[in-house]
Amino acid sequence: MTPALSPSRAADFKQCPLLYRFRTIDKLEAPPSPAAARGTLVHAVLEHLFDLPAEQRTPEAALALVEPRWQALVEERPELATMIDDDDQLTEQGWYAAAGALVEQWFTLEDPTRLEPAARELYVEAEVEGLTLRGYVDRLDVAPDGAMRVVDYKTGRSPSELFEAKALFQMKFYALVLWRIHGTIPALLQLVYLGNGEVVRYSPDERDLRAVERNVRAIWDAVANAARTGDWRPRTSKLCDWCDFKDLCPAWGGTPPPLPEGAGLLALDPARSGEAVPADD
Repeated sequence: MTPALSPSRAADFKQCPLLYRFRTIDKLEAPPSPAAARGTLVHAVLEHLFDLPAEQRTPEAALALVEPRWQALVEERPELATMIDDDDQLTEQGWYAAAGALVEQWFTLEDPTRLEPAARELYVEAEVEGLTLRGYVDRLDVAPDGAMRVVDYKTGRSPSELFEAKALFQMKFYALVLWRIHGTIPALLQLVYLGNGEVVRYSPDERDLRAVERNVRAIWDAVANAARTGDWRPRTSKLCDWCDFKDLCPAWGGTPPPLPEGAGLLALDPARSGEAVPADD
């Protein structure tokens, strides 16, 4: 078994070791949320828009993809349809309109007729000192001179400086993996926030990525220690108010489920999951 870590699971552990345990070992899944489901839908639309010839990548063509891409998602995950049916505030028409507004916002930030991505929803994986780092990149652009641009879509609003580091950590993680794969550091990391129409750009250098590598290694050492000792204590913060598992957390009067058999191994080899759409999208 090769130990493996994704940026989402690394961020989970940094936020709260118990959250990492709930998602990785206990395999707990939060009920579908409108924000996360809308993010998944918008990502799917922007991914499949590039199947069209450049001149056909118009706002109208993108909006025409909203309903069929949603139906495809519902076919894979029927609980998404139930989410709308059970929420008095959601209607199918309003759902399509909200997703469509985010798609239209994207056209004010980028021109898809001038883009030919090298890859979309790209799975990347590299081994760093015996640890496999892996994840999914929303879009990878490669210039004629070989320069790489890593693009990530966020359907929420751009965060305050307090939370911006978390988003940049994810992008630097991808940059580190791509550096290890190709031997070249990506020239640009680009976060596209559709919630308020802001684009955040960052140019990493070798010092940046070596710092990320040390950070990831430190996170992994802490994960391995927790796996050995079974100590997955919670770390409280303001983010607890948005945690899907707060009712199971001892810091808030809850009781976690018993650790399953083989918990240590599960902690060290988390199953691959939808890393392209972080929960906060």
